[in-house]
Amino acid sequence: MRAGLMSAAFGLLIWGQTALAGSILVVGDSISAAFGLDTRQGWVALLEKRLDEQGFEHPVVNASISGDTSAGGAARLPALLRSHSPEVVIIELGGNDGLRGLPPAQLQQNLASMVRQSQEAGAKVLLLGMLLPPNYGERYITAFAQTFKTVAEETDSALVPFVLEGIGGVPSMMQDDGIHPALDAQPVLLDNVWPALKPLL
Repeated sequence: MRAGLMSAAFGLLIWGQTALAGSILVVGDSISAAFGLDTRQGWVALLEKRLDEQGFEHPVVNASISGDTSAGGAARLPALLRSHSPEVVIIELGGNDGLRGLPPAQLQQNLASMVRQSQEAGAKVLLLGMLLPPNYGERYITAFAQTFKTVAEETDSALVPFVLEGIGGVPSMMQDDGIHPALDAQPVLLDNVWPALKPLL
């Protein structure tokens, strides 16, 4: 009997440690995949360092793929949730949907599906929003930006309205292609994400 109780207590201790150190899953595109840079220089790698410095034991799984769309992320997510059982899911997708002119309604459906699947798997969700340059037209730009806000409100998930705040449109912060954040922008990206992420840990 005593051995059984000790075994159960040990099991609870291990479970508690696992719960406290749940993983953070990042599902994104080139912005989170550190396109054009060494991945060790990207904002996700910097996040791992900050977590360690501040005493958080959450491992970070970067499942970001350059060029990915919300549809691609939605297709990949179920297997990622099964494999990693994350405590927090960061969704950084939509930019490529916008650059390709895909319908905002489709983006909204995909993001909402990803958020709900993550929540059903027991994870908290942080959405990283994106804005488009003015040449896409005011109507499309407005509908695109509203998509992230709507999904966050309807699913009660956390939101960073514009992950490239202080970066987008700033030549020194962008690579030569004018699309991807440069090395100096990576700490700024992390600083944009951190205030919304920390309360979820």
